[in-house]
Amino acid sequence: PLRIVALVVSVGLTWIVVSILLGGPGGGFPRIQQLFTSPESSVTAAPRARKYKCGLPQPCPEEHLAFRVVSGAANVIGPKICLEDKMLMSSVKDNVGRGLNIALVNGVSGELIEARAFDMWAGDVNDLLKFIRPLHEGTLVFVASYDDPATKMNEETRKLFSELGSRNAKELAFRDSWVFVGAKGVQNKSPFEQHVKNSKHTNKYEGWPEALEMEGCIPRRSTAS
Repeated sequence: PLRIVALVVSVGLTWIVVSILLGGPGGGFPRIQQLFTSPESSVTAAPRARKYKCGLPQPCPEEHLAFRVVSGAANVIGPKICLEDKMLMSSVKDNVGRGLNIALVNGVSGELIEARAFDMWAGDVNDLLKFIRPLHEGTLVFVASYDDPATKMNEETRKLFSELGSRNAKELAFRDSWVFVGAKGVQNKSPFEQHVKNSKHTNKYEGWPEALEMEGCIPRRSTAS
């Protein structure tokens, strides 16, 4: 009889415990799940911000080209030039180098014409002059510096960049950081330009200033030849 009573009591207690864990009739397994669920995992994750072409936080208006230009960091990380979600120049594409990295783009279609890197420390500045002298009206010019953009620059080079809309080309110096977007035939100075001087008092890296990153939307040109 004692064994029977003990068995009955044991079964009854087991039933009560199971009922509590299951949450009663129709409760399923929520309470069991709650026991093994941490408060952190129950918080809904914040939705990620949507990114648009070239990583821009907002889409560009119609008839505009989305771009992002990033200068090199010291002499370690290469520059990047992105247009309409297409990487025109980068270390991954293996078409960047020390000096000035320049991509020429058709201002109407947004198609890449040519992309080249020019060594402004040990290279020949005439190679750069031959590249930017014959530009056609409406050609967009994307520029990103890497390491040293200015040692080989002469007066003609600075004048040509100024005519493309640059404000800072005249004062560009050894190991400055510079990003710029201009165009052949512009009447005013370009709103798309950033420049940081190389200064031992403010440099982010030893011997180099911080890298620059610039993004925006460029209106398509009405004509280009």
